[in-house]
Amino acid sequence: MRCAPSFSLVAVIAVCAVCCVAVPEAGAQNMPSGASRGQEAGASRPAIRAEKLSAHPVVDGLVGTEEVWQSFAPVTGFTQIAPSDGAPASQKTEVRVGYFDNVLYVGVELLDTNPELLVIADRRRDASLDESDSFRFILDTFSDAQNGFVFGTNAAGAEYDAQFTGSSEGGGFGNRLTGGSGGGLNTNWDGSWMVKAAVTTTGWSAEFAIPFSTLRYPNQAVQEWGINFQRSIRRTNETAFWSPLERQFNLTRVTHAGRLTDLQVPAPRNLKILPYVLSGATHNYSAANAKTNYLKDFGVDVKYSLTAGLTLDATYNTDFAQVEVDEQQINLDRFSLFFPEKRPFFLENAGLFSVGETGEAEMFFSRRIGIDENGGTVPIVAGARLTGSIGNYKVGLLEMQTEQVGSTISANNFGVVRVMREFANRTSAGMVFTNRTGTGKLAGNKDYNRVFALDGRLGIGDYGTVTSFVAVSDTPGRNGNANAGQLTATYAEERFTLSATYAEVGEDFNPEVGFLRRSDYRKVFGSVLVPIRVKEALSLHELRPHINYRTYWRRDGFLETGLIHFDNHWEFKSGYEIHTGYNFTNEGVSTPFEISNGVFVPPGSYPEQEFAWVAMMPKKNKVRLELKLNHGGFFGGNRVAMVPSINARASDKLSAELTLGHTRVTLPGGDFITNLVRARLSYSFTPRLYAQALGQYNDQTEEWSMNMRIGWLQAANTGLFIVYNSINRWESITTDTSEFPGEPIQKGLILKYTYLFDVYK
Repeated sequence: MRCAPSFSLVAVIAVCAVCCVAVPEAGAQNMPSGASRGQEAGASRPAIRAEKLSAHPVVDGLVGTEEVWQSFAPVTGFTQIAPSDGAPASQKTEVRVGYFDNVLYVGVELLDTNPELLVIADRRRDASLDESDSFRFILDTFSDAQNGFVFGTNAAGAEYDAQFTGSSEGGGFGNRLTGGSGGGLNTNWDGSWMVKAAVTTTGWSAEFAIPFSTLRYPNQAVQEWGINFQRSIRRTNETAFWSPLERQFNLTRVTHAGRLTDLQVPAPRNLKILPYVLSGATHNYSAANAKTNYLKDFGVDVKYSLTAGLTLDATYNTDFAQVEVDEQQINLDRFSLFFPEKRPFFLENAGLFSVGETGEAEMFFSRRIGIDENGGTVPIVAGARLTGSIGNYKVGLLEMQTEQVGSTISANNFGVVRVMREFANRTSAGMVFTNRTGTGKLAGNKDYNRVFALDGRLGIGDYGTVTSFVAVSDTPGRNGNANAGQLTATYAEERFTLSATYAEVGEDFNPEVGFLRRSDYRKVFGSVLVPIRVKEALSLHELRPHINYRTYWRRDGFLETGLIHFDNHWEFKSGYEIHTGYNFTNEGVSTPFEISNGVFVPPGSYPEQEFAWVAMMPKKNKVRLELKLNHGGFFGGNRVAMVPSINARASDKLSAELTLGHTRVTLPGGDFITNLVRARLSYSFTPRLYAQALGQYNDQTEEWSMNMRIGWLQAANTGLFIVYNSINRWESITTDTSEFPGEPIQKGLILKYTYLFDVYK
């Protein structure tokens, strides 16, 4: 089917990107738009004074019993966005912020008339706080209204932290930014800090101790930072903020944050040395002359602040043994799968390098360094990263060297240069350059890949945003169209959200240090969302009807993917939620592909329709069920896809999760069934001592894998780790010959110890 536009808009996108670079100068004098609900920018935003404490508080969570906290008045007055938008919070929250020596302290008392009804779901580090009574806050340390840090906890003292960039766009009704590639909200970042919480007769309280060396801020003695606080009461599904927000925004909408004033900070000094030692054994049963390999290794990471806002990270013999394995996916399409970055070294300030659309077309994707196409490890010899601020500019430099693996994977040198300038009201402009050069014996004379891109973001008022990028790649032997570009406009207010995108990628655009899900396409996307808050008397809380349109044409006009999605989300005051959707799809296949073992999809156009349904129990439940169902046409046949999952917790220490992805497909070329089973068990002795197990079965690969980890954490996610991994061949569970655990493929046991030397602590 040929119905693509007859002209290219890459030139238009290029003009928009250049305008985003040039235009903001005129608006750079404007202050960021302040808080919402009628507040003006600047001084009228709510303020909290940072008090100079007389001594270090005893960090035990008991704010109300310590004189150092009770010597000055707290801030209160939180405002709901749910369930009663704009109403005062139902329970009182008192927050105090102070500092002493080289540590910033936050003490909070969360009063509750029914403390016996507190919901505490998990105490693991970085566990989701959405299922618990929780408290979290943001710090905009450069007062640029675009970037910062998030810290949070629940009544069990779980340590939650994240970085965010670009004000995280802070909106979108249900838009959850996880920062899988480092952009938006990067929850995989781990800083060096501590928190303690305690349940009291009047509610619960928490104390945060954050060394200034964990943060990045300007080099001046007295500072004013952006700050906001969020309290969530799970049993009533209440969310309230200290600096009020409109309901389409979330905590990372830092343009609407309050002010932390009179903060006296020490001169920035930061030198952290993180050596590790490792021992263990691995056995690859599929290798010729298989034998057990005994491991012993060491390496080191160093973090040093060159200036107040500029940090150097260096690594030697980098290892990521403690990182949880990827969650497996089943691919029933002909395009690449996306897996998020989890490795600690690549996570700090990762959002600075983010250019493009996450999971679709990214100029830099750190998983290209040290991981091969099959997910295997490629040893990293050494590397360095320089990130931070120089005057009004954000800069990032990355240099990494990997080893040769056998006779198939060449050693490579990776380099990235990123420069960006931020302006008022969520506006920025920048460029990025990436380079991969083959080194060593396997590299040829022209073994390289380079990408250059310009990008920009323009904030329009409180609600409008325009983003764009243009890019070009250089790869020897690829002489076709190597350009790419995208232009996106979004308008998000309380009554509705509108979004539109046009993107174009040439057939030879090749970001080898980035990610590209598909190539040679023109994409058009449009979305309309109209959330409706229901009257108090009804059991419904909100309706979210929306329509999405997304189409990919090949650049020769061939329709490759089309989707019109009609949906409504029914959210009840009790916490139950149902999604009822209907999809009109059209898949164009020009080259036959094998969708399952021995089953091929021939060329053709496949217009189809399907029903999509989701049901979720409340997050406060100790046993929580969720079911996703898709049923309808699929490549000329029929598909029934069910994903039931159950989450259960015996307490905040013990939790379990079981997910089954079961798909039955009937096609003219044959029938098949796929199963993806994921089981996770976690026990937290304390917030810093845990045991976790993740078992997965994928019948596409007929493999059963197990990842078991014991972690005894110290600062910044360092400490002792014991990791067991195994992969076993297991025939399909739909046959009578399946045996558990099946034929072993690979096994390994690793002990790793990492220690943090904080020189200036």
